[in-house]
Amino acid sequence: MKATITDVAKRAGVSMKTVSRVLNNEPNVAEKTRERVKAIADELRYSPNLAARGLATSKSYLIALIYDNPSPNYISHIQRGAIDACRDAGYHLVVEPLSFSGAGDHDEAVRQVRTVLDRLPVDGVILTPPLSDNDAVLDVLAELNIKCVRVAPKNGGKQPFVGMDDETASYQMTQHLLDQGHQKIAFVLGHIDHAATSLRHAGYLRAMSEAGITVPDNFIVQGDFSFESGAAAARKVLTLPESERPTAIFASNDDMAAAVISVAGQMGLNVPDTLSVCGFDDTPLARVIWPALTTVRQPIYKMGHQAAKELVRRSDEKAEKGQILDFEIMLRDSVSDLK
Repeated sequence: MKATITDVAKRAGVSMKTVSRVLNNEPNVAEKTRERVKAIADELRYSPNLAARGLATSKSYLIALIYDNPSPNYISHIQRGAIDACRDAGYHLVVEPLSFSGAGDHDEAVRQVRTVLDRLPVDGVILTPPLSDNDAVLDVLAELNIKCVRVAPKNGGKQPFVGMDDETASYQMTQHLLDQGHQKIAFVLGHIDHAATSLRHAGYLRAMSEAGITVPDNFIVQGDFSFESGAAAARKVLTLPESERPTAIFASNDDMAAAVISVAGQMGLNVPDTLSVCGFDDTPLARVIWPALTTVRQPIYKMGHQAAKELVRRSDEKAEKGQILDFEIMLRDSVSDLK
């Protein structure tokens, strides 16, 4: 028979209330007692019944990750971080992808979000770009009195958020290319509805301006963070006359950067000898392609983890209004030194 909370309490020599406090990560339990209860619960393979917990606490112990994002690598890291935080707190994560035409399609966004939340009695919602800046979606959550944490929004607003300094990261990556002797640097933009797109573009332009370099209009190419859009952007830039082609391409995420490397190979252009390429995110893709990708390590896993952690925090824990996490420039094999 499946172990019950009573079995755990008897074996540990504590009350059922103490077992409940331990398994719900509540305060006011001695550390030795907490460790003993957890060890016995593991030994008995006891896990709380979510439905019963919900009836007792008026909680569902469910957190929803709602997204509309073309980059599976980005979403998988957000999801993994959120799952780990939920498991630590005895919650479960449900993942709900949405699909609509863009930030301006408010009615469809509202309809899809309402459909999800009508089916799922969640305790909180994590929103990723571009939904994290969609006013219509935020209004629905406020109306339903559902807590949310936004990932990488354009501005702080009223809701808690986690993010990073995209503009500075892009500036530093562009500066690295300049330091390697590159002056003809093209840039592949991300999805037009994502706040990070304009911020990363701004960082690139600032570095180029400070270097006294005027960027040709055909060096800025629109993408949407998908591999396919990166390939299309690469073809536009790399089919320019040889004297006009860039020596480096900075793509706004790793999926598009990988596509640039793929197209360059198809065209007989060696990376990094003929063309240097860099990306943004440092997803696993950046390390498995060849050459390994120079990129910005965005704390994607940690953003998902911190977002979920804020939603499941105990009432006695301090709330975090906004968290800006660190990034790192990862130097690998896809950028050559022209000096």
